[in-house]
Amino acid sequence: MVKPLAFKGEKTKVRKREAVPTIDDGQEHKRTRESASDIPYEDDSWVNAESSGDISGPVVIVLPSTKPTCIACDAAGKVFTSELENIIEGDPSTAEPHDVRQVWIANRIAGTDNICFKGHHHRYLSSDSVGSFSARNEAISPEETFVCMASTDTPGTFSIQTARETFISVTDDGKDIHGDAETISFNTTVRIRMQARFKPNLKANKETKAKGKISKKELENAVGRKLDEDEVRKLKKARLEGDYHEKLLDVRVKGKHDKYS
Repeated sequence: MVKPLAFKGEKTKVRKREAVPTIDDGQEHKRTRESASDIPYEDDSWVNAESSGDISGPVVIVLPSTKPTCIACDAAGKVFTSELENIIEGDPSTAEPHDVRQVWIANRIAGTDNICFKGHHHRYLSSDSVGSFSARNEAISPEETFVCMASTDTPGTFSIQTARETFISVTDDGKDIHGDAETISFNTTVRIRMQARFKPNLKANKETKAKGKISKKELENAVGRKLDEDEVRKLKKARLEGDYHEKLLDVRVKGKHDKYS
């Protein structure tokens, strides 16, 4: 920091610091607690996609190899199989990524059943005419679109179909993947692991629970009077069922009738 010029014999002025108002520990704790409660909780745990409608957001495509592997890509767009390390007793339904190269962002193409997978380097997984994979294209064409067909034999598994109506398959040793399998088999059956916060039914359950989270004091403020426990239960239930405003009006009217009876 550059200091202003000073001359010999000149008195230097000392700037007084303004007093900073102090906050007692109780208030500080209260503010910290309130600010923490305002931050929405994001569930980053990994769960299994159970239907094609679940598939959204960050996913790991777990291959049916002897040693559990998944589809990965490097920064140059080379697609390869990567061994999974975060897994419990070799069970593919517990797999989680340990490397960003193993994660793809799944997005549905509007108005279709097609899904595209974007890599960590912002380019899309693609299968060419001979079933070779790469991830070098920044734009989506038919080669970058796939259909995830849920298995009827093994719940929670899928066969991923390319635009040429062939399927992604892996060799038994998990070293090579191809997109030219013409029929569904064990080697085409994959699991798709995804973050829980993107799964529609879990998301809906959390939103439903959030609707029911309202304090007695907040309800009393909305009604304008003290409420008994039965009225509180009735209003909380109404928030979950979608007829909160109607029930709120009923409780207000009842309060007025009781006042003048």
